[in-house]
Amino acid sequence: MTLSKASLLLDTHILVRWLQEPRRLSREQRRVIENAERHSQPLAISAMTLLEMAVLRESDPKKPQETMALFADLDDLAELTILPITTTIAREVHALGPSLRDPGDRTIVATARVHGLRLLTSDDRIVKSMLVSTIS
Repeated sequence: MTLSKASLLLDTHILVRWLQEPRRLSREQRRVIENAERHSQPLAISAMTLLEMAVLRESDPKKPQETMALFADLDDLAELTILPITTTIAREVHALGPSLRDPGDRTIVATARVHGLRLLTSDDRIVKSMLVSTIS
């Protein structure tokens, strides 16, 4: 079940870095994203990424304004597909079991698996889990 023509899913930190601090991306992550942009290939994020951005960044007093600006940037990105959390993804989260403890990570990994996407991530736990093809 694929809703987009994307081949890459960006995790939350990668999305934020791409939009705000691209120099913090690894050389390979930057190369892959630039190649997708050059070839007009859409990139995807999980709907969970939107929730993580809203919740995880609220504790820093500077972050609410940055987060609102990020959401505005996302609204303007035609090359970005937001993949919803579906019952199929929820089943995959359940099937992953305790291999990843963080529900956000599990949902993002499940989204990549269900849609057959490679995941751009800097999260060592996800990379080491080998549950999904990653670019770190």
